[in-house]
Amino acid sequence: MNKEEIDQQISKAVISCKKCRLCKTRKKAVPGEGSLITSVIFVGEAPGQNEDEMGKPFVGRAGILLTELFKKIGYERSQIWIGNVIKCRPPENRAPMVDELRNCAPYLENQIKLINPKVIVTLGRFALEHFIKEGKISRDHGIPQIWKGRVVFPVYHPAAALRNPQVGIVLEKDFKKIPQVINDAEEMIGKVKEKTTDQNRGQMGFL
Repeated sequence: MNKEEIDQQISKAVISCKKCRLCKTRKKAVPGEGSLITSVIFVGEAPGQNEDEMGKPFVGRAGILLTELFKKIGYERSQIWIGNVIKCRPPENRAPMVDELRNCAPYLENQIKLINPKVIVTLGRFALEHFIKEGKISRDHGIPQIWKGRVVFPVYHPAAALRNPQVGIVLEKDFKKIPQVINDAEEMIGKVKEKTTDQNRGQMGFL
């Protein structure tokens, strides 16, 4: 199967998923959408009300802001991929529960494997913590980190920027770093691999 066919299979599995309680309260599951041939993907926490109604990620006010930010760094939405850690809206936008995350996480894992991006831009605290367990958005925003051979680049969630203009200023500043982060990704990943190799050699008594 080609990438498009595999992506369709994942999306169908998400749309028909009944692995947790969220299937009883959702209107539409939100698999994610965008280019399957991209160096960068954007991952948020979970769908909101507008996304739940339309079955598409980031279509509300936060999505409009996100699209504007894409354009400021030279991207159209169609050129990148956007999704969420959780594929169904938690009631009243509450935080996802542990079992919901556990059951939903494999979908995103398979999507990342399929797209194989160099950079994962996490939108907000929850998305950051999904990849970097000890991550803290107020401390780590705008600082690239390595996760499983990829670069994770945390930024504030667009919804937080809509609530707080100061956060919006920081978000735009961090967003402007993304093209350079993509350019530097392979070098960053290579340095970490080299360091790990040297450490392993030292532990085995080769150094």
